[in-house]
Amino acid sequence: MERDMDEQTRIELEAAAFRRLVAHLRDRTDVQNIDLMNLAGFCRNCLAKWYRAAAEDQGTAMDYEQAREIIYGMPYADWKDRYQREASPD
Repeated sequence: MERDMDEQTRIELEAAAFRRLVAHLRDRTDVQNIDLMNLAGFCRNCLAKWYRAAAEDQGTAMDYEQAREIIYGMPYADWKDRYQREASPD
């Protein structure tokens, strides 16, 4: 199937899936980053790092805090104050 798809369509579909993932994670503030790391091996911070790296690969200057704000939908410090809970010993 992917072989039959033109490059622009593939990029647009990947971008749409990424935007949907980010929106889902913004809505699911009950899901903690530590839980994502334990279950999936990545978290919102990982997405921000990957986003920043992709920006740099394209020649766009972006720092880590800017990338986190894009992923979290707000400054990370605000998200942390509102939604982050202390990790359990488990």
